[in-house]
Amino acid sequence: MNFGYNSLEELAKIKKNVKRKRVSSYDKTGANMDNVPIKSYESYQICDIQGAGLIKHIWMTLACPDPDYLRKAVLRIWWDSEKNPSVEVPIGDFFGIGHGKTVNFWSLPFSNGPEDGKGFNCFFPMPFSQRAKIELENESKDLMIVYYYIDYEELKELDKDYGRFHATWHRENPCRGNIYENKKKIEFFLKKNISHEEDYVVLEAEGEGHYVGMHLDIYNLFKTKKLNWPGEGDDYIIIDDGETILYGTGTEDYFCGAWCPSQFYCSPYFGVTLPGGENWSGHISYYRYHIEDPIYFHKNIQVKIEHGHANQRSDDWSSTAYWYQTEPHKEFRKLLPVDERIPRKSKQ
Repeated sequence: MNFGYNSLEELAKIKKNVKRKRVSSYDKTGANMDNVPIKSYESYQICDIQGAGLIKHIWMTLACPDPDYLRKAVLRIWWDSEKNPSVEVPIGDFFGIGHGKTVNFWSLPFSNGPEDGKGFNCFFPMPFSQRAKIELENESKDLMIVYYYIDYEELKELDKDYGRFHATWHRENPCRGNIYENKKKIEFFLKKNISHEEDYVVLEAEGEGHYVGMHLDIYNLFKTKKLNWPGEGDDYIIIDDGETILYGTGTEDYFCGAWCPSQFYCSPYFGVTLPGGENWSGHISYYRYHIEDPIYFHKNIQVKIEHGHANQRSDDWSSTAYWYQTEPHKEFRKLLPVDERIPRKSKQ
């Protein structure tokens, strides 16, 4: 079965051995209380689907008095017989926006709509051959309510050449650089980064698959009236023990922009959802999804990016990486405790 990327082309094809299914939070009494409450420090199992299938769409919206609930609620997904989750990401970050914020924007895999970007949608296809289990944990001290749809196709069997969807979240607060920590002057052009050992790590994966993108979230910690652009870091992607290295030319270049972008922009594959304030202050978020140009690996992959040219800047960075691969996957680094996930509040 070919799921394909061109959904318009596929719409006319009659699929005989596929059944459309849904799991949702609808009120089973017939009333209109269509949400599920999740108590403080408790987990709720959104679904446990048995058999083969393909999740085509996830929609969610949440409400909680805690202003940091989007970082305190954690989404986890397991495929088939895996013991470790293939997705473990704070809920707001999973749906494409960092800093515990919501924004109206659209891309091909994520589209968050009104009101104020709180209608979360994910269209990444998620195949499974035996089982799909989705869980949401509330690590806030307040009660949280969640509404959701899990729209999927039930299949008789899944082709063996489909990988499993994965997502992981990372934060360095702050990255180790020269400015902010040591107040040294930044050198924009001539300083060299030979080893790339201090680069910010977006993803480390082992197995065979393809990396399909990320969003990167920066909180600018440096205070100056001079040029305060926190980018200029090159992307640096090591594939199959260094057999191939993809070397980029700058932060905004990897995210398909140019000249230190300071404007909101969204498109199917790349965008700037939070451009920052004056002189790139406060919250900044970019996304780049490799839908037309997946980055393939057959042994392992390491996706890195410099935090400022030659890693000279020391801003607060976080990121969510998305990829497909064969199982089993390399166990994720331990998710930061809840107090270390709290986003900084903007003063802009």
